[in-house]
Amino acid sequence: MIEDRNFDDLAQKFAKNIYGTAKGQIRQTVVWQDIEQILSGFDDDIPLRVLDAGGGIGQLSQKVAELGHHVTLCDLSGEMLTLAEQEIAKNGLLKQYRLVHSPVQHIGDHLDEPVDLVLFHAVMEWLSDPITVLDQLLEQVKPGGVISVMFYNYNGLLFKNLICGNLTHIEEGMPHRKRFKLQPQQGIKPDEVYSCLINAGLTILGKTGVRTFHDYMQNAMVGDYSFEQVLEMEQKLCRQEPYLSLGRYIHVYARKPLYEEVKVNGSNCE
Repeated sequence: MIEDRNFDDLAQKFAKNIYGTAKGQIRQTVVWQDIEQILSGFDDDIPLRVLDAGGGIGQLSQKVAELGHHVTLCDLSGEMLTLAEQEIAKNGLLKQYRLVHSPVQHIGDHLDEPVDLVLFHAVMEWLSDPITVLDQLLEQVKPGGVISVMFYNYNGLLFKNLICGNLTHIEEGMPHRKRFKLQPQQGIKPDEVYSCLINAGLTILGKTGVRTFHDYMQNAMVGDYSFEQVLEMEQKLCRQEPYLSLGRYIHVYARKPLYEEVKVNGSNCE
């Protein structure tokens, strides 16, 4: 049974292996392009209230804070929050931040009102009930606000196992291999995320594949290329099909309408 993952035991390793790699650089680059697009849809003169839900060390939200916006960052891991505070302080951004030790499911208890922008990045795949949590988090987006969701793509996970010949693993349902501690616990099916957003009345503004081909390149592969070429090609292909839908992660962002319809029969995502 999948349980919500707390990274207290792996905070240092997680930060180094996820953010301090080529994979992390590609992720930061293509998602930041989307965030810039999101921010362009708001009034430049008014600082936004931003929620970085399950934000880890807040690497991306710090770029948002540098622009003058106010960020609440919550995380289940106290160790990860300690690292976040150190990084934020090093970058001179503590005045822009509020750090909250809380699972994303309970962040509403720590907010006075909904926020303009929610960042929900690389969290769903570590949760026991990710779609329900996404639905809960939509309640923290103010009318006219935007949610930015990045999730570990089920289609990308399936394709990776196919080309590696892991057919038995696929037939077994691709259970999480515990020996790979930094590999997400599950892939999230894109249609379930899109349906949750649409059924809640949001308008999807954009979708981006994150690492559409980089992770499929084999180390022994013969080729003449540099990392700069890989990064440029990722940026070229990441918003085109079929590459978008094969990304190891997918980033989707959606706007809540100014006037909300009343929910019927509870969750929009059921």
